[in-house]
Amino acid sequence: MKREFRLDTLLIHGGLEPGPAGATTVPIVQSSSFAHDTAEDLEDIFRGRQVGHVYTRINNPTTESLERRLTLLEGGISAIATSSGMAAITLAVLTIVRSGDEILSSASLFGGTFSLFRDTLSNYGIATRFVDPSDLGAMRAAVTERTRLIFVETMGNPRLDVPDLAALAEIAREAGVPLVVDATVTTPVLGRVKELGADIVVHSTSKYINGTGSAIGGAIIDCGTFDWKRASYPHFEPFVKKFRQFAFTARARKLIHKDLGACPAPMNSYLFSEGIETMALRMERHCANAQRLAEFLAAHPTVAWVNYPGLASSPWHETAKAQFGGRYGALLTFGLADKGAAFRCIDGLRLAKNLANIGDAKTLVIHPASTICADFGPEEKALMGVSEEMIRVSVGIEAIDDIIEDFGEALAGC
Repeated sequence: MKREFRLDTLLIHGGLEPGPAGATTVPIVQSSSFAHDTAEDLEDIFRGRQVGHVYTRINNPTTESLERRLTLLEGGISAIATSSGMAAITLAVLTIVRSGDEILSSASLFGGTFSLFRDTLSNYGIATRFVDPSDLGAMRAAVTERTRLIFVETMGNPRLDVPDLAALAEIAREAGVPLVVDATVTTPVLGRVKELGADIVVHSTSKYINGTGSAIGGAIIDCGTFDWKRASYPHFEPFVKKFRQFAFTARARKLIHKDLGACPAPMNSYLFSEGIETMALRMERHCANAQRLAEFLAAHPTVAWVNYPGLASSPWHETAKAQFGGRYGALLTFGLADKGAAFRCIDGLRLAKNLANIGDAKTLVIHPASTICADFGPEEKALMGVSEEMIRVSVGIEAIDDIIEDFGEALAGC
């Protein structure tokens, strides 16, 4: 773009290039591979002497368009789209760490990320230290000579804690490691986390970026703020020499991404690109509806407690207000008398859908303790803020009065 537009305009126009015959939407290049005129052309592409497309597992025009848009939205220098949010996290981490290294992570994570760090990566000699990110002293004390990155979510899912990202970025700078931030729950609409100190941003594009629950995907954005020319990262040395500030993306794409094969389908990249254009409007409605529902639930006699950063009762209210401009996202949790009451409430809902996702236009609910966190023990569930009486709600963009009436009727049966 020739000048700096405001975010709502960038969501619609940013990163788009004219399509064939004047098309204003991203063309879907549904091809597994790409032909070239000469053997020399293909050799030049493989050797990096010429830009071009070879195989959709490596790059694809539709996916590249999505990557350009996400780079612009996050104020980064480059991006890689992946087949899922978990693929994005895995790719980001494996690009940075090697066997024998450590990750310092927030303890209040999405269950899939917690399992990746605790179980899968530990099998390959990569250890993770889980710490409450609101305890900055404990975070600083947990850094060791083997720490290679700090990982945190903008809002813990489902604990809904809101870490002080600027303070964590300072700890990361002191340790000489990158701060990797999962910004799925807040999106660039609530704020660019690069401006709070993030070095690498990850998203599950399946969620608010898509907005309709129609596709699975993820993305990594390199903010271009971390200097990889350090003794702690010798495996980056050849990439720093050749690609300079793009060393992270080059290593990620040329090694991990290419070899693991976690690429998105071109059709999915198209759907995410389409979703970007309405994200500002949707997030505005998501946040407004979540605030109203949280206030309704907090005043309901059957509800034992409500956790939502937009409520003054939340211990993270002021941090969220400062970091995200007075908007608090679309996730909330609340508790009833026990697991049985939670199940009766879920079963009594008619509008809200009981399923394992967030970020849909539709209101979604789940009982985390028996589903997405079922494989974790009591101590781990407590770290993640999960309890038996808890229901997580991803508040949709329906008429708020209909959402409130749906929960009111369901709670009447509890």
